[in-house]
Amino acid sequence: MTPEQWETIGRLVDWLDRENGRDAHERALRLIKLTEEVGEVGQAYVGLTGQNPRKGVTHTSADVADELCDVIVTAAVALHSFSRDPAATFAAKLDAITARTFGPPPTTR
Repeated sequence: MTPEQWETIGRLVDWLDRENGRDAHERALRLIKLTEEVGEVGQAYVGLTGQNPRKGVTHTSADVADELCDVIVTAAVALHSFSRDPAATFAAKLDAITARTFGPPPTTR
C-alpha cells in the first residue's frame, strides 16, 4: 500500500476510535468484522459460479474483487490495533513472504 493509502486507513481508524472507542471489546469486533468480510467474498464467489442452483449466477468477478478490497481495508484497519506501525509491519511481512517464495534479492555489483 502507498503512504497515502495508509494515511486513509489511519483516518478510518481515527474515526472508528472516536465513534466506538478502542478497548479490548472493540479490537475483538474489528477482528470479527474481518471474518464477516471474508464471508462476503465467499458469498460473492458462490454467486459468480452459480453454485447454488436455486439462485443461479448472481455476482460478477467485479463483485468478488470489490469484496476482496473490503477484506484488505478491514484487515489494515484491524492491524492498527495490534501494531504501532502497521505500514512497517505489513512491509516486513511482505518482504518475508517474498524472500521465502523467491529467495533473497540478487546482489548487484
